[in-house]
Amino acid sequence: MPEIRTTHLFDMTLQVSGMQPIGVTPNGNRRIGLVAGGTFAGGRLRGTVLPGGADWIVARPDGCTTLDVRLVLQTEDGAAIGMIYRGLRHGPAEIMQRLDRGEPVDPAEYYFRTAIMFETGAAKYDWLNRIFAIGTGSRPPEGPVYQVYEVL
Repeated sequence: MPEIRTTHLFDMTLQVSGMQPIGVTPNGNRRIGLVAGGTFAGGRLRGTVLPGGADWIVARPDGCTTLDVRLVLQTEDGAAIGMIYRGLRHGPAEIMQRLDRGEPVDPAEYYFRTAIMFETGAAKYDWLNRIFAIGTGSRPPEGPVYQVYEVL
């Protein structure tokens, strides 16, 4: 089996406009993070994250936070790209509590990874329909920041 290799695709910063609490469900404490916008930039594509995306977050009883995110990226040349990712964020309880309070925390102190897929009708970016991507994330107080890598 070949070694899994990646190449940098883009960095992305999101602005969150608020949270809609659902409450404690059988899966954990559910809340919806509303995405107000953002930016992304890399060697092959760059642009803005359109308002209206959302992250269906669950804080599980085991201390792990799961992410289920849907966004629309708009490239600087006007193409629309759907981006869907699932993620996990976890770490020591005191670190996660600091993140939940909106305090700055060194990303090396917790685990934050995503599995990503794209969907577009734009011919120039059609290659995105046929790749997987992975990401590493951090959660500064102003909103999530991701480094996204294409899996080769």
